[in-house]
Amino acid sequence: MCGIAGSVNFKLAYDSIKSSMLHRGPDEQNGFREDNIDFYHLRLAIVDIGSGQQPMTLDGRYTIIFNGEIYNHAEVREQYGISGKTASDTETLLLLYRKMGTAMLDCLDGMFAFALYDNQDKTLFIARDRAGKKPLYFYKDEEKLVFASELNTLKKLLPLQINADNFYHYTRLGCFYRHLTPYHNVTELPAGSYLTVNCHSFTIAEKRWWNIHPHYARPNSDTFEESMEKVDDYLNTAVKRRLESSDLEVGCFLSGGIDSGLATAIGSRYNQRLKTFTVSFDGEYNEAPLAKLVANKYQTTHTEINISFNNLKDDLEKILANYGEPFFDSSAIPSYYVSREARKHLTVILNGDGADELFGGYRRYVPFAKYDFFRKNGLVRGSAGALRKILPPSNNKKSKYNYLYRLASLASKKNLEIYLSAGVDIMEDFEQFILPPSFDYMAPLRQDFDTIASSPLSGLKKLMNMDFDTNLFSDLLVKMDIATMASSLEGRSPFLCKELLEYVPGMNDKYKINGTTTKYLLRQLAKKYLPTELAGQPKRGFEIPLKSWVENELREMIMDYLHSPNALHRQFIDQRFTAPLLDHTLRVSDEKRAKMIWMLFSMEVWHRKIYLNG
Repeated sequence: MCGIAGSVNFKLAYDSIKSSMLHRGPDEQNGFREDNIDFYHLRLAIVDIGSGQQPMTLDGRYTIIFNGEIYNHAEVREQYGISGKTASDTETLLLLYRKMGTAMLDCLDGMFAFALYDNQDKTLFIARDRAGKKPLYFYKDEEKLVFASELNTLKKLLPLQINADNFYHYTRLGCFYRHLTPYHNVTELPAGSYLTVNCHSFTIAEKRWWNIHPHYARPNSDTFEESMEKVDDYLNTAVKRRLESSDLEVGCFLSGGIDSGLATAIGSRYNQRLKTFTVSFDGEYNEAPLAKLVANKYQTTHTEINISFNNLKDDLEKILANYGEPFFDSSAIPSYYVSREARKHLTVILNGDGADELFGGYRRYVPFAKYDFFRKNGLVRGSAGALRKILPPSNNKKSKYNYLYRLASLASKKNLEIYLSAGVDIMEDFEQFILPPSFDYMAPLRQDFDTIASSPLSGLKKLMNMDFDTNLFSDLLVKMDIATMASSLEGRSPFLCKELLEYVPGMNDKYKINGTTTKYLLRQLAKKYLPTELAGQPKRGFEIPLKSWVENELREMIMDYLHSPNALHRQFIDQRFTAPLLDHTLRVSDEKRAKMIWMLFSMEVWHRKIYLNG
């Protein structure tokens, strides 16, 4: 796990890169300049510590900078009969590219963003992994291309300007959709995509080499028992690879849920001295007793870490500024604290990222397993709309009433608005207060949505497909990458292995949502590995006291930002809406009010701390 930066027709300022990204690679920093190419690499040494330095060159022709891990690289070497001078997965990428070219990507199980220069053909190849775990942003104008692992680094290197058009997406999603960023001429390379650059003619082509949609569209007829056996085998392979592909000790986050429990149980098969970590927060639900049951069962070396938010006021601006863009997801805060504490014990840790999106872990999936809300049905929409108007807002997000309220709300919507209401639900029902631009700002998201919604997939598969492409890529993986790497901690996600990504989407819907039971197959698998108390546990993320923060502990700070006459949100949100929102006179649930305020606040922190003063 590292940080990378590079350019075509532009000389990099290595000191600026190092100062902005040292946390990603504190062990070694090296550069490479040849022709009109400039590379810089910051290394967090984990695999082949003695011989894996980068930039790495093969045959005097191919040079690579690589951020990530290829967990099956030893298997691939054996499969294709290739050998090198080191045991580094970085060299494996060079050897594979020499043998196969861009087709090598299909072979890889890993997380990666890399740039590979061929000084004979004068071409640059830049690629990202299937899910987009490892980030890659690039600036392009008529003369130059500059790329980096973090937006803050590009901001240090270039005089970037705000692209106001893209902020409309942020107000609806709480993040920037797929390739969009807050800056002009800056693009995020989407998951499962690569760039090929002719460095002589400066022509650039982008191609999507992997897409999860065909795997949803390719159903399999496996029985439940067959599917569970395959998932068990694939998960064992994934965990084993992620434990063994490291020269450093690998631990595991262990909550009271089934995802981390399965990773721990399987991991203990391959490491009998596995270290596990459970985190509890002052005043919140404590999962430590449930986690302790798993730790005791598998005799892991277990540590319970208690974290308080006592220093949140002092840390908050720094935590949000780490993202280099407005970032709404408030669980980024506990993720930062958890990663910081875990780093005191080790450098590499397993997590459960992707399990909910692949196996059906969210409660909002339940109604879509019974009815395709994306189908056009005026009667259902009209009836739900009438019911929605007479229901008072819900102030308890975990109550049955709130579930019915949200269900009536999404059923009253149409097209893309159904997805937005079912998901993050920030400005839904108040989107008319977003100041209308002169263009259809939702067109990129709507185009992707229409392709999936009009497909023959079931309602559940449509929703999960959209979540994988949107929520997982643009929010959850970004959150964990920045939160972990801020403390030089590498997070590995066995549920996002190649085999599961290509098998699980096509499984029978009932194996994911059975009645009202979410993540059904994993719960059944958990009975094989985990104490019975865990198999039926509901999904719990980090329990964020967002309402309390907004109304009490952080109120003064938040209001200082939002009442500023130079506040950025004034360009996008009608102040006739913002005033009653902040005054607490808007008819809306306390939970949703807190979300809308947090969305605006996160935007303002980025604007003041990064754009204006970064």
